[in-house]
Amino acid sequence: MMLTTIPSPPFDTIELGPLNLRLYGLCIALGVIAAVWLMGKRLAERGFGNSDDASALGMWGIAGGIVGARLYHVATDWQRFENNLGDIPKIWEGGLGVPGGLALGIVVGIYAGHRRGIPPMVVLSLAAPSLPLAQAIGRWGNWFNQELYGRPTDLPWALEIDAEHNGDYPDGTTFHPAFLYESLWNLAVCALLLWIDRKWGNRLAPGKLLAVYLLGYGVGRLWIESLRVDPANEIGPLRVNQWMAIVMIVVGLLWLVLGKQRAWPVPAGVGAADGDVDGDRALDPDRDLLAEGDADIDADIDDLAALDGIDPEALDDVPEPPEFPEIDGPEFDDTDRGDTGDAHRADP
Repeated sequence: MMLTTIPSPPFDTIELGPLNLRLYGLCIALGVIAAVWLMGKRLAERGFGNSDDASALGMWGIAGGIVGARLYHVATDWQRFENNLGDIPKIWEGGLGVPGGLALGIVVGIYAGHRRGIPPMVVLSLAAPSLPLAQAIGRWGNWFNQELYGRPTDLPWALEIDAEHNGDYPDGTTFHPAFLYESLWNLAVCALLLWIDRKWGNRLAPGKLLAVYLLGYGVGRLWIESLRVDPANEIGPLRVNQWMAIVMIVVGLLWLVLGKQRAWPVPAGVGAADGDVDGDRALDPDRDLLAEGDADIDADIDDLAALDGIDPEALDDVPEPPEFPEIDGPEFDDTDRGDTGDAHRADP
């Protein structure tokens, strides 16, 4: 017996005067804001940037991601667009493919990070938890559009779908809320990535946190996609998106197992030695502390020399003091001489 259901949203647009705000787009925008906030926090914690850098990376990466996601959706569902090309830009009506969004969004994000001096692998690791966070929030746009639902079910959390959106199913049929499954799964992946990063930190090579994301997201998308009943292109027994999920899983596993265990670079301006302006030296807390101590001593010497009117560089040319030859002195006899307590000198 059904205890309750998730109702269909009564509206998908908010009217603000002359503007009609689509809630699908609003959910995506909220996801972007959350992702940029988390990225900025992680950049600052690791010393590779600040909120401005995160905004630049986020905006460029999300813009590229949306374009890539739309192009992927159009390419994999071309029959819907081949005779109506004007619908291609209408992303507010739904239809964004995650694999395409990841591909182009990552490329554009890496380029934006490179322009700001952030190494590509660092960008991938620091951005990794932001991706599932944005997806978790953005997936609620599918609820407002009444899309991304699974096969019929009478589970207590079944999803109601209006007749105009439920295909050929009878009125009153309820479905698996696939959008909710994916949203919760993405939140779990985000939490897992943050936990891994906090626990292992620099011991996980830069970039490999994204490999964990690909693996985790791919596993979730594979089983969630198997629940869906909406029309989709298929290759053999699987939907195209299921094949792409398998590709993500394989790439993530190979990256984790076969990827080189590189050390994290030093942020620009933090403990950088001569010839290390690009931050390629591995973090070594003990060595960095010694280097900082040496730098402080040198600075103190320079300050004292300046007070005396001495050129600090001239101190480098001061010769070492000469070594004096050893001279054999007289021998002493330490025997007592009566009550005087004086030691007498032995005959030379």
